[in-house]
Amino acid sequence: MLPRSAVAAPATVSITDPSVQRAIVATVEENRAIYGGRTPVPGVLVGVWDASGGNYLHGFGYADMQQKRPLTAADHFRIGSNTKTFVASIILQLVREGKLRLDDPLSKFNIGVTIPNGANITIRQILDMRSGLFEAYEVPELNAMDVTESTRFDPRQIIRWAVAQKPYFAPGTGYHYSNTGYLIAGLIIEAVTHDTLKHQIEQRLLVPFKLTQTSVPTKQAMPAPRARGYGLDAKKQWEDVGDTTPVSLMGAAGDMISDANDMQGWIKLFVTAKTGEPAGFSAIAQCKNFDGNLGFGLGLACAGDGWYGYTGGLPGYNTAEYYSTKTGATVLVWVDVQNATPPPGVANAIFRAIAGIVDPGSRPFNTKSGKI
Repeated sequence: MLPRSAVAAPATVSITDPSVQRAIVATVEENRAIYGGRTPVPGVLVGVWDASGGNYLHGFGYADMQQKRPLTAADHFRIGSNTKTFVASIILQLVREGKLRLDDPLSKFNIGVTIPNGANITIRQILDMRSGLFEAYEVPELNAMDVTESTRFDPRQIIRWAVAQKPYFAPGTGYHYSNTGYLIAGLIIEAVTHDTLKHQIEQRLLVPFKLTQTSVPTKQAMPAPRARGYGLDAKKQWEDVGDTTPVSLMGAAGDMISDANDMQGWIKLFVTAKTGEPAGFSAIAQCKNFDGNLGFGLGLACAGDGWYGYTGGLPGYNTAEYYSTKTGATVLVWVDVQNATPPPGVANAIFRAIAGIVDPGSRPFNTKSGKI
């Protein structure tokens, strides 16, 4: 059962109101310019679903600049760290089945790599970013490599590099976003189930919840239609970078692909604890604030003012989707560019503005530091 604060109230505005839609268009175009280069951000996909059944789903700009093909809701994106919501869901299913506990130490599991101090780091702490483990994608070994789309990685090697670095803090004493923990969580799932993470996600989540456009890739290829992913070159011109990060590098921390309709339904299920968690479990009850109204829970970003969901980012893609327990609205913002400057980044900036439109006065990501 959700806490009283999580019970949806009627939406404060209707998304079918033309003035609301005009305000959304204006904020999208404003941010396309802010986060652009010599030309605006190539493509933005916005979806808003309110509690009364109204919806607004609209693409701005291009899915493919070379072909001049407009971005639509049918286009597939790399969803990056939104993958973590699926990994966390499977961990919670395994808790429900009695196959592990959130407070089990990492040392309990034979994952093929030794985690220093693993006896004092729990599954809960790797899921809520309070393990203190060094960030996997900032290790010097990766920075020294010429990584291309054909480079192949074993998550165990990436983890070894990360845990060889000094931890940020003792387990449970702070917050620091670390993909290392989710690479470890993927290996724990495989060790407990004696199966691949890919197959577990498919059989436990994609098939039961009819997420037909969502996949765990093993190759760089994306299903059609797809959005190309762009980045700015040295001359502030857009170049295609959407296939430059190998899926084997992202792994359990961010390799999945989906479309807007699948993910808007999924994020509401996840936030409202309907993806197979233990009885009585509430994902939002696990949230702990760390900066202003921004917090983090078990695979869940707690953006403030009743908004919960996740934002994913990797070269060429920035995907944010959040459900409001206050109004029952879902807002999805997908951008075929990953641009984090200025904070809170392009997808989050557009989401924050739209949240304030559909729930006047709402201001998620209202941090003291100005960062997320």
